[in-house]
Amino acid sequence: MARYRGRHAAKQEAVRASGRRRRRGLSSTRYRRGLGGTAIAAVVMAALTASQAPGVGLGGDGGGRSGTAGDHTPGDDSYETELPPLESPHPPGGSAPGGSGDESGLPATVLAAYKKAAKSLASRTPGCGLRWELLAGIGKVESGQARGGAVDKDGTTLRPILGPVLNGAGFADIKDTDGGKWDGDTTHDRAVGPMQFIPSTWSSWGADGNGDGRKDPNNVYDAALAAGKYLCADGRDLSAKADLDRAILSYNNSSAYLRTVLAWYEYYRKGTHTVPDNDSPLLPTVPGLGESGGGPAKGSPERGGKDASRHKPGKGSDHNAGSRPGGGRPGGDRPGGGGHDKPTPAPTTPHAIERAGAKDFSAVAGESFATRPAVRAETSRGKPVKGVKVRFEIHGSTEAAFAGGARSATVTTGANGVATAPALSAGSRTGSFTITATAPGKDLGTVGFHAKVTAPQADKVVRTSEVALEAVKGGAFLVPVEVKATRKGKPVANTTLTAALADTEKGPFFKDAKGDPLRKPVTVRTDANGIAKLPPLFADDQPGTYTLTLTAEGGVTLAVQLTIKG
Repeated sequence: MARYRGRHAAKQEAVRASGRRRRRGLSSTRYRRGLGGTAIAAVVMAALTASQAPGVGLGGDGGGRSGTAGDHTPGDDSYETELPPLESPHPPGGSAPGGSGDESGLPATVLAAYKKAAKSLASRTPGCGLRWELLAGIGKVESGQARGGAVDKDGTTLRPILGPVLNGAGFADIKDTDGGKWDGDTTHDRAVGPMQFIPSTWSSWGADGNGDGRKDPNNVYDAALAAGKYLCADGRDLSAKADLDRAILSYNNSSAYLRTVLAWYEYYRKGTHTVPDNDSPLLPTVPGLGESGGGPAKGSPERGGKDASRHKPGKGSDHNAGSRPGGGRPGGDRPGGGGHDKPTPAPTTPHAIERAGAKDFSAVAGESFATRPAVRAETSRGKPVKGVKVRFEIHGSTEAAFAGGARSATVTTGANGVATAPALSAGSRTGSFTITATAPGKDLGTVGFHAKVTAPQADKVVRTSEVALEAVKGGAFLVPVEVKATRKGKPVANTTLTAALADTEKGPFFKDAKGDPLRKPVTVRTDANGIAKLPPLFADDQPGTYTLTLTAEGGVTLAVQLTIKG
């Protein structure tokens, strides 16, 4: 707006010009807080202080950790220092601004993730008062809104967003804590994802924001919910300035970081609009701190895609490496300041094993299971990983076993990343049991399967005699009804058969304990030879042909004809 121009706007332009000069010389807009005693740090800090958006209450000196969440902060303390424009953002509901300098557009999926996380936490921790705009402010300085919405339909980044290697060279020295599961580095940790969590912190604060059963720091829904939980920790009320400051400082204990996040927070509160995913001016093209792994995606602006003209290197580079939950000492630009890091390859190490196929299995006692448990080893991008050893173990009191009576078996994943358990026999004992799949020596999670061994069910029921079943009026059927139940030609012992008369008003009948006519269904069980004999049948004074139906467990039936002669 007009009242924000003049001398104040000139200061803002000076800051931007300084930022552009630094981008040409350092390949990143970030700075190292460890240079606080240098002339560069003094100039930057002065510019930051002079150029805050009006109306933002800035506070916190970064000197303490009171009220921090847990033992660590999310990341490595490097972050984006560019401030929002002094002009107020376009108000919600209006037409999107047409200028390329507009910063109020938020990628649709990223915005949805922030709002969903805030709504979820409003019901879980109603006293926190978290606004989605705070998550947007942090997401802005941490990853340029997930690199301008470069996410798939589920909210997972198309390429890894990784912070600097925390090897003690300008940053904290944090040895690997996740076996490279999230950051692809088996030597040191790196901050990961849209909200830049260090793996060790993600293990404590990770959340499932999109309901897919996984907690993935590369997923903007998961990361936003985890960040919200982190900010709301320790009973903070974010509507109170002191608690708001403490929450942001717990993410990165830096007064400059606090001012930057608050500036964007206030900017977004004044109005935003939605832009398509991966169509935002926030998408960076300069690799470096917090670079996307694997190099530019096919068709992207970095590789001369159709939108390359809108994303020239050095312009709109709002990306960062993140000041993430996880802890690291003050940092910023890489030591030496010159050159670009090589793009980080997409991780090829497995980060999880997932179920491949059915979860529940059943088999008949004495037989083998028709299908077998299987899992798929995947990278953080969902790509298959070959050569991962998977151990399947049977738990329970049934006699189910793999070949040779083994209760466990180890299988190696193939080119498709899938490992399938060996053939599994049910044994003779009925009941339920579980099978677990793990990757020995790797933290890839546990996949569970549920299996049940059922009693044999007949697939055929036949009479043991071909003699006609006849009786005279008021008499008894002289030949008893006897049947045999089999499965695949073998007798089925101890299975239940239900005998039901088609006509319950007249005709043949059984007798109850008192000797009265009984035309309700009766049940019998087969003996060790699969034989079952029904109780005696009697005839009333209504001649005719009647039907008795026997149904075995599993559904197979046999219709028996009964005749009463006149």
